[in-house]
Amino acid sequence: MTPESILVTGSSGMIGTALVERLHAEGYDVTGVDVTPNRWSDEVDAVTELVDLRERGGLDDLSSEFDAIIHLGAHARVHRLVERPELAMENVTMTFNLLEFARENGISKFVFASSREVYGNTDRVVYDESATYADTSESPYTASKIGGESMVTAYGQCYDLTTTIVRLSNVYGRYDAADRVVPLFVARCHEDLDLIVYGANKVLDFTYIDDCVDGLYGCIERHHKVADTTLNIASGQGTSLIELARRVADLTSNESEIVVESTRTGEVSRYVADIGRARRVLDYDPRYPFSAGIEETVDWYVERPAVLERILSNSSASGP
Repeated sequence: MTPESILVTGSSGMIGTALVERLHAEGYDVTGVDVTPNRWSDEVDAVTELVDLRERGGLDDLSSEFDAIIHLGAHARVHRLVERPELAMENVTMTFNLLEFARENGISKFVFASSREVYGNTDRVVYDESATYADTSESPYTASKIGGESMVTAYGQCYDLTTTIVRLSNVYGRYDAADRVVPLFVARCHEDLDLIVYGANKVLDFTYIDDCVDGLYGCIERHHKVADTTLNIASGQGTSLIELARRVADLTSNESEIVVESTRTGEVSRYVADIGRARRVLDYDPRYPFSAGIEETVDWYVERPAVLERILSNSSASGP
């Protein structure tokens, strides 16, 4: 039966905001949890409970009447977790606490947002879902996602849970004030600042927010097809960071210079998703090639200079 009541963690983040909006539009009863209020949408903020998932008792005051959980909440900046590895352990703790909440309350459907980082750096460029190994772990963030996947799988094996793991890749678009590479490049172009590219040959799979949400929504609508399955949700196309920098510079008509430096510790250098499985089981069909998605994104930010100022004031890195 199609789930009617859904808990979405990380509901104040970029993906969480867009996903809750989509689920509401489709008629679902949605509750969000996050440690901060939602700054982007009054609609999403109204259904978001302030909960610290790092605390075992953080969910005690929350209703347990959910049909499904979509777990997006995490510390998601790779380089930041290299600098502060304790945040990786917090990711594991949040996942464990949420799985226990599901187990104790009989919530049988659990979707876990993982990352393309679990594939590590190998001699491959295109990765299907079978190509991940713990011994290619590049960073504490990677380890937290590999550990999270293992914990989710174990709960599916041991308890009455049907689980789905989705590996996301460089999601970009509206509702993001973090210093991830796309919003940071737009913000720096807005001020004619240099664009720093970490890795001359770095090629990654950039996924527009609406395509990501389509994939997550499909996991709810067709949960019977993706039960106990791992899926890549991405664009299936590679874009170099130099190409990204050039395109953002062109779209903002600025004088920013592109500066290329060495890749940083812990970051995957070459990744394109094989999305064949998602196409087969979800009819997943990304609608936004990079050329279209980046135009939508730049337009959204340029219309919101205060967001660009916030990104610059909080920036400490410029990697993906």
